[in-house]
Amino acid sequence: MKNKQVSLAEVARAAGVSKMTASRVLRDEGGFSEKTRTKVMAEVDRLGYLPNRLATVFAGDQKTTFVGVSIPELGNEIFAQVLEGIDRKLVAFGHQSVLGLTEHALENEEKWIETVLSWQPAGLIVTGRSHTPRAVQMLRNSGLPVVELWDFNSAPLDMCVGLNHFDSGYSMGRYLATNGYRKFAYIGTSHHSANAASSRLAGYTKAIEDAGGTLIKQLQLRDAPGFYPGYYGTEQLLASGEEAEVIFYQNDNMAVGGYEYCKKKGLSVPDDIGIAGWGDLPIASIQPYRLTSISVPHLKIGQQAAELMLSRIAGQPMVSTKDVGFRLIPGTTVQKAP
Repeated sequence: MKNKQVSLAEVARAAGVSKMTASRVLRDEGGFSEKTRTKVMAEVDRLGYLPNRLATVFAGDQKTTFVGVSIPELGNEIFAQVLEGIDRKLVAFGHQSVLGLTEHALENEEKWIETVLSWQPAGLIVTGRSHTPRAVQMLRNSGLPVVELWDFNSAPLDMCVGLNHFDSGYSMGRYLATNGYRKFAYIGTSHHSANAASSRLAGYTKAIEDAGGTLIKQLQLRDAPGFYPGYYGTEQLLASGEEAEVIFYQNDNMAVGGYEYCKKKGLSVPDDIGIAGWGDLPIASIQPYRLTSISVPHLKIGQQAAELMLSRIAGQPMVSTKDVGFRLIPGTTVQKAP
């Protein structure tokens, strides 16, 4: 049997007040005694009344407290940490996240933006700097605060928090080159919509060219960036006959998978081949070796995106862009220059 939702009128009758007075109590607008407030709130608790916040917003009686947040996926711990940073900060200031998952598809993001704007949010936080033309038009026409996160952009639609992925790839390529490597490889997944990964690869490639090295092989697998794709991607690369001296992976999970394949084949890391990852993900912290990687403050990206949003909602002065930076971790999986 379906439970009947308790109405505001029922709460008012039980408390012996008018519906308008009960409404004023719930919105904390004043004009009532403490005794009245106590009676109304007691009936709210006893009856289990749940206010229809969305209807209140549409009626123009109250400002919305939710913020639309879109990320590509929850299975990737990077974006799970970013979301955690956003949600912690928003909740601390009386706001809530309304989540959308785009699955790395711009058309999915466009549909989500159209839907969430119809709910009249306080603002939107979206992942990446690439959007469909219609999505850009909707975001600009909304007049709402918009934060683009993950890819740093000095000229965002509105506000931006992230890091320069090209620079992080360049930093890794330069580090590997200064340690004597000349034959480089890259293993990642399809970059059709993973623009950040494409930027990292472009930076890595440029650093190799500047150092006079050669990117002898790059694989972009049709898969999600995880342990097994790193494992079988390394198998494919080594079976191709290309004599790579060091492999840079799209993320640490893939790098750990690659390390395990090398170990299975009897290859010594870093003596026979060097391995480098990206992201400084949790898996790296439990390995018996220190993975050479790029550390990124995922939680901080989410927190600062929420801080920009909250400052704009409150009408406070603020900067519109924040570059959180990155840090290279010189682990034990790369040969050090003599």
